[in-house]
Amino acid sequence: MKHELENISEPNLLRDVFSYDRIPAARFDGKMIAPAVPEDIWITDTTFRDGQQSRPPYSVEQVVEIFKYLNRISGSCGLIRQTEFFLYSETDREAVRACQELGFQFPEITAWIRAVKKDFELVKNMGIKETGILTSCSDYHIFLKLKKNRRQALDEYKEIASAAIENGIVPRCHLEDVTRADIYGFVIPMINELVEMSQGSGIKVKIRLCDTMGYGLPYACASLPRGIPAMLDAILKNTDIKSEQLEWHGHNDFHKVLVNAVTAWLYGCSAANGTFLGFGERTGNPPIEGLVFEWMGLTGIHDGIDPTAITDAAEYFTKVIGYNIPPNYPFVGSDFNTTRAGIHADGLTKNEEIYNIFDTERWLKRPAKVAITDKSGLAGIAYWLHSNLGETASEIRKDNPGIMTVKKWIDEEYKNGRISSISDEEMLAKARQYMPNLFK
Repeated sequence: MKHELENISEPNLLRDVFSYDRIPAARFDGKMIAPAVPEDIWITDTTFRDGQQSRPPYSVEQVVEIFKYLNRISGSCGLIRQTEFFLYSETDREAVRACQELGFQFPEITAWIRAVKKDFELVKNMGIKETGILTSCSDYHIFLKLKKNRRQALDEYKEIASAAIENGIVPRCHLEDVTRADIYGFVIPMINELVEMSQGSGIKVKIRLCDTMGYGLPYACASLPRGIPAMLDAILKNTDIKSEQLEWHGHNDFHKVLVNAVTAWLYGCSAANGTFLGFGERTGNPPIEGLVFEWMGLTGIHDGIDPTAITDAAEYFTKVIGYNIPPNYPFVGSDFNTTRAGIHADGLTKNEEIYNIFDTERWLKRPAKVAITDKSGLAGIAYWLHSNLGETASEIRKDNPGIMTVKKWIDEEYKNGRISSISDEEMLAKARQYMPNLFK
């Protein structure tokens, strides 16, 4: 069935779902969509575009260093295939030139511009072959922000995409606010007209599906426009666009940013867009570090990439950029694989696999740790010694008299009102005092 653009005179704001005075409704239509994972899935990056809209701008030197970490993660297989940059300031352009000079294949440098013809001169002058273009697709944006109707907006988008093609540049159309859009009445006709317009040019239009407000739902029977499986199923069945031309870009307003990106992969979208540490407008974008491990789990591929660069990048953000990563932040927080519970520490002592998610030392250069508190118990102290003193403490057991003495000291500290954890320096001093044989 050919879906024509519905050029309505008044905006359809989908008030049965988005009433504004209530939490957006999750609707289900009972139609279970089967997964349709593309043959190839990958990550794209927006650390230097959306990622800079929620924090102070990076210096040129910082951009270059972060770009190097992205390249290391990508490895020989090009896991992080592309990254995008602003081009408007001289600092933006200087950063792009510095990254271009590195000569990396991955991630490919792309741009982001407004839907304005003169902006293509910036892209061309920088020698960039692909650019994102803002092409809002919900009636909230078309009618209430742009003050146009659907036909006027689409004709304008086609004109700007055509200008990109005429300049030999791949247009990546960013369908802003797609999870509040009329999928059959505007989104699908829009994609079809863009694909038709590009035929014969030798350049394939790309489509970025932007869940701008985080409304997307990952559930297999969730209704349009919020249901990601339903959306991708409708687009792939009713347009000639291919999975490799589709990219998902989400936001975390409803705590679904990572699962929604993975859902897009599972239902036919080849590219998932993210940022280091999930930085992005308001609540942020899918965190690159999360996408990397989801990709490894989905594909089973562990060779040809370097996840340890994630740890090095996190250290750079902390020590050089000065960003305080929450200690419990997955994969990169200082305590993400640290246990404080004595019963967990006892399990770690017997077999690390019991309480560690995977071999974090191998893939992140981060061995499992324990933090010593009044909850750690004898097992926690024993595991701390094993982890921090190496071979000399490998045989020590939790019933060791020295460990018991350290435990008594710890109990006394908390009895007297201490609330902070015991530092590594304090533990080392007490180990020297009560177990001097470990330091001979």
